[in-house]
Amino acid sequence: MEDRIYINEVAPRDGLQNQPVLVSLEGKLALIQSLCAAGVRSIEATSFVSPKAVPQLADAAELFARLDQTHGVAYSALVPNQKGLERAHQAGAREIAVVLSATETMNLRNINMSLTQALTVCQETIGLAKALGKRTKAYLAVAFECPFEGVVDSATVIRLAEALHSAGADEIVIADTIGAAGPTGVRALLTPLLANYGRTALSVHFHDTRGMAVANAWAALECGLRKFDSSVGGLGGCPFAPGAAGNLATEDLVLLAEQSGLVSGIDLVKLLDTVVLAESLVQRPLGGRSYRWLTSGKYKPASMR
Repeated sequence: MEDRIYINEVAPRDGLQNQPVLVSLEGKLALIQSLCAAGVRSIEATSFVSPKAVPQLADAAELFARLDQTHGVAYSALVPNQKGLERAHQAGAREIAVVLSATETMNLRNINMSLTQALTVCQETIGLAKALGKRTKAYLAVAFECPFEGVVDSATVIRLAEALHSAGADEIVIADTIGAAGPTGVRALLTPLLANYGRTALSVHFHDTRGMAVANAWAALECGLRKFDSSVGGLGGCPFAPGAAGNLATEDLVLLAEQSGLVSGIDLVKLLDTVVLAESLVQRPLGGRSYRWLTSGKYKPASMR
């Protein structure tokens, strides 16, 4: 039986949300279609947040209305609360994600709530989503280190993960929001969480602020984890987390999988075409750590020849 990794592509939402260049609805749809053509089968498409807070994603409902949800690709939407969930439900989203920051100060700075209040909102939103028949993911942001409070106690993360799981979350996503984690910390946190939830209900989200995203992905693989968020071209950051750099690049993760004997189901050459498209949309150079090497040899896409 083949050993697979499962990649959730976050460029259309997490990747675009803080870009200074507004990307059109048609551009976003083209990005998603290109990802699908490369073999991506799980995509975080948008977020139903306040258009004033994140203008880039103001077209969330229109985007979902244009998505083909019948061809084997799972599209998810991030929602901040029950109001956002209701909008996502009306738009036809079948999978939603909520986000809980693991520290008091991050919640206060980000959403003006205490950690306890934010947890309650997430639990209530998950409960309503389950009642509506939706698959739910719960992100634990700043799970390793907070830009305001420093290193986060793993016991706190484990406790919050259990609270979200008990509320009905189908999947817990451990997020290194500011890219501060290292392989040792990744192993230390993921080992007990994998023991609690197993491979199917746990995933990770890494940023490359300190150049550790691929190393952290390898550490997660060694622990037995097989589900990852990533963003084509390393596109992304976080408008609410000072110092956060781009996401783990999907092309780096796919290459890591290939060279580790794992199957991703994603065509690297077609994925690199998507990087080129994404560059044109955000009007700046993109590409993960392996990008120059990939595009100089056998993986060079047609768009660069």
